[in-house]
Amino acid sequence: MNTPTMLRALPADHRQRLMHFAREVSFPQGARLFDENARADRFWIIRTGSVELDTYVSGRHTAVIETLGPNELVGWSWLFAPHVWHLGATATTPVRAYEFDASTVRSMCQDDPALVQAVTQWAGEVLAHRLRSARTRLLDLYAPYSTGSAV
Repeated sequence: MNTPTMLRALPADHRQRLMHFAREVSFPQGARLFDENARADRFWIIRTGSVELDTYVSGRHTAVIETLGPNELVGWSWLFAPHVWHLGATATTPVRAYEFDASTVRSMCQDDPALVQAVTQWAGEVLAHRLRSARTRLLDLYAPYSTGSAV
């Protein structure tokens, strides 16, 4: 299942309202967009390039959970209290993206129940997809291999 994109998830009028507040940004390859547990005060829609989401695994190296590409949402933690990143993110290629200020978008949502429902549904679908990806990836990396015996 593909990650829900803003284009598919939001009605045109909601996309247009959000895009009014978008700022074009770029990141060089290797740039760290954010770290786990840091304040989540913005989010991005990738225009070009790719971003890896990762998580710290105690006693091991950082595990890459998923690689995101064009039209995908980078960051959902800005929407849900306590507004801290649950993963980290690094540009794996040069990236061009639309950046959104989280407090501005949250304020817009407070004034428009239909917008908050659409944005929350979109972010929730992305979150569910990322949780499935994280679970699958971590099981691939760290689960013990089956011995062939029944449990």
